[in-house]
Order: sequence, then structure tokens, then C-alpha cells
Amino acid sequence: MELKNLFSFREQDDQERPFMDHLGDLRVMIIRIAVTLVLAMIGAFFFRDILATVVQRPLIAVDPVRANSLQSLGVADSMTISLELSFYAGLIISFPIILTFIAQFLFPALKPSERKILLPVAVFGLSLFLTGILFAYFVVLPGTLDFFFKDAKSMHWTPTWTVREYYSFTTQFLIAFGVAFEMPIVVLALVKIGLLTAEKLRKARSVAIVTIFTVAAFITPSPDLVTYLLMGGPMVVLYEFCIWLARWVEPKTV
Repeated sequence: MELKNLFSFREQDDQERPFMDHLGDLRVMIIRIAVTLVLAMIGAFFFRDILATVVQRPLIAVDPVRANSLQSLGVADSMTISLELSFYAGLIISFPIILTFIAQFLFPALKPSERKILLPVAVFGLSLFLTGILFAYFVVLPGTLDFFFKDAKSMHWTPTWTVREYYSFTTQFLIAFGVAFEMPIVVLALVKIGLLTAEKLRKARSVAIVTIFTVAAFITPSPDLVTYLLMGGPMVVLYEFCIWLARWVEPKTV
């Protein structure tokens, strides 16, 4: 397959095509996504020192001494952590292009009205994901790290963290918040296929709020009220937004 054909856009048409043609399109889409992601990872890898500093900054903000005390116990830690950071960075950088390839594959199967909302929904989803990551990075993560450090000290232990454990915890923590902020997109999909309505969400509001804060009480890393509200508060706001979103996208009854 020539490189220029790999990244060329196929013409959109509404005619039925053989099943094998669709499999061929799927194969091309997967190859395009893989090549794009690998290229983005390679590009991000050259900035691995900057990526490492960015991920380490919440710990530096809490206490620079703690950041300097991170230990590397594995022989290949510098390389494996760099590859992990490059993967996440490359995925975010290449997301718009990957989304374009997926949209190109799906467009012929979508109605004109569905094609029009696909790009706004995708941009909205990416914005929510990045908002969740930034919220966790600047607001929640520093306090969380400080709590775990002080908690270890209160147990009369010496908190000696390794670079592998720190970067693994931090990246998973940030991604978890990013995924949690995708709740409106999930609600949008469920409303479009008829499994949810705004009325159902309104009736379940009290149960949902209690559930959100109950879960937040278990996963909040700090016992103080501020951190507790920072975990549960945004999810309640997102739930209210989902009710409005469901009312806006659900089919209008005559």
C-alpha cells in the first residue's frame, strides 16, 4: 500500500458496498491509526524530559525535596517510564487525527443529521477529557500526594517512593478523572439509543447524588471536607448537566 494512499480520504457515498470492501476500509483505518499513534509517540519521546517534569510538577509544588527523593530501582526504569509517558502524550496529540480516520470510516453509515453532530460531539468529548485531567492535575493531585506522604509519616514509616510507582499512580489518577468527566458523552449515547431520558435522570437525581458522594467518601484520599467535595462536587455538576443534555438531544414528542 502506497503511503499517499494510506492517508488519502475515500469518497463518501450512500450506495451499498460489498462486505469485503467494508473489511478493507476497516483494515486501512486500523493501519492509519496505528501509524499515526506510533509517529506521535516517537515525536513525544524526544520531549520525554519535559513530559517527566510536567508529571512530577504536582509533587514539586507540594515539596521539592520529595521530588528529588524519588528512587529508580529498575535498570530500565528511565526507558519504560519514558515510553509510557510518550504513549499517553502521543495518544492525546494524535487524537484529532485518529478521530478523523474513525469518522471517515463511519460517515457512509450515518445519516446526514448524524454526520453534522459527530464532530461537535467528538470535540466536546475531548474537551471534557482534558478538563478532567487538568482539574485533577491542578486541584486534586497535589493535595492527594501530600496526604499520602503525611499519612505514611503518621504510621512512623519513611515514605520512599520509586519513580515507577509515582508515575504509574499519577498517570492512572489523571486518566481516571479524564474518563470520569466523559459521563455526559455516555449519557448522550444512551439517550440517542433510547435507554435513558431526561425524566429518568431527574427521578434518579437523589439516588445518584447519594451514590456519588458515597463513592467519593470511599475513594477520597484525604478525610477533610474540602477534598471530599472536590471529588464529589464536579460529578454532581456533571450529572445535572447530563439532565439538561438529555432534554436537549432526546426526540421531541408531538
